Amino acid sequence: MRADLTERVLRGLYSAALYLLLPATLYHLVWRGFRQRAYFQRWDERYARYPARARTPTLWLHAVSVGEVNAAAPLVDRLRAAHPGLHLVVTTITPTGSERVQALWGDAIEHVYLPYDLPGAVARFLDRFRPVAALIVETELWPNLLFGCRARAVPVAILNARLSARSLRGYRLLAPLLRRALAEVRLVAAQSEQDAARFLRLGAPPARVMVTGNLKFDMPPRDDAAFVAEFARRRAHPGPAWIAASTHEDEEAAVLAAHRAVLQRHPDALLLWAPRHPERFRAVAQRLREAGWRVATRSGEGGPGAAQAFVIDTLGELGAFYACAEVAFVGGSLQPVGGHNLLEPAATGTAILSGPHLHNFADIARRLREAQAMEIVADAAALGPAVLRLLEDPARRARMAGNARRLLEEGRGALARTLALVEPLLPPG
Repeated sequence: MRADLTERVLRGLYSAALYLLLPATLYHLVWRGFRQRAYFQRWDERYARYPARARTPTLWLHAVSVGEVNAAAPLVDRLRAAHPGLHLVVTTITPTGSERVQALWGDAIEHVYLPYDLPGAVARFLDRFRPVAALIVETELWPNLLFGCRARAVPVAILNARLSARSLRGYRLLAPLLRRALAEVRLVAAQSEQDAARFLRLGAPPARVMVTGNLKFDMPPRDDAAFVAEFARRRAHPGPAWIAASTHEDEEAAVLAAHRAVLQRHPDALLLWAPRHPERFRAVAQRLREAGWRVATRSGEGGPGAAQAFVIDTLGELGAFYACAEVAFVGGSLQPVGGHNLLEPAATGTAILSGPHLHNFADIARRLREAQAMEIVADAAALGPAVLRLLEDPARRARMAGNARRLLEEGRGALARTLALVEPLLPPG
């Protein structure tokens, strides 16, 4: 009885705080909308207002943004093949995640934004979709959502579960509430032993926490040969190429300085640049022009031509463009963002550079470093010299690429292990 009362009090305080912050959600949508127009759209979904009821039964999978959608894609495809009669809804939070869902599956699945964790919105979402199971990818721990699933006897599985030490510290304030919410989660399929240990510290039941590996190792083999050949054909001056991918605004000066150093030694070099957020596409192209360089964009010219810098201002093509470069710098790592997907360039045979801030991908980064498949630069000033060293050392690039390929092959198997654990949660057939 006392435990139930404690839970009700904690949930009440948490929900009251969210309702008090409700105006802030509108401010957030407007603020993001000025940077990325898609945030002005589909507000009804953010508050779980829908025009009609979904078909049943429904399997619900949540993947917060592009990286999680890509990681979950092979799992979704396998589940669709094994359960053709099961209606699937995939939720995201970001517009870029939404666009990736549409690009992968179109109308074959249903997609909406995940609503805010307000009790009323959560109830409307769950009542509308009536999921037979909830599959949450990586780290999305929303107490009201988890309690809502518990109240409706919806089994919850956290797949490809990742929890950095930094995120664990960030959940401290909600720890008493999350401990109760996690007690009813049926499965935590963790990426690594370290992730599993942190979920246990957060309150997940030990019997339900298992290490399955990282789904990102199970990405399908790539064949970008035709794309690479066409891109090379459209270059007016063949020369070395490197890519700065998933960069954040505070990293842009470092990329500009690095390419300036590269051009001093290799005037025919090309920088491919894929900013992390679409709202930076135009600004990055303008910064490159202000640096005095010839600039082309994927959405404009399509190909590089005689450009010295090429801005990848489209979504869903990053993997193919990795294959067009000899060296890849993966952003979100020169500042304490925590890094981005390192396995995507590894899969294309591109030598990988990263900054030191990799807490979101600590296990993958450790394994790549131990395999001598990537190099970490200490700070922004070290980026340019590191890019030059690798561009001028094809033998080392080849060793790094070979080491990365072997690591990818050794890491496969998470998909099969995850499917075996998820299947008992689903209706037969």
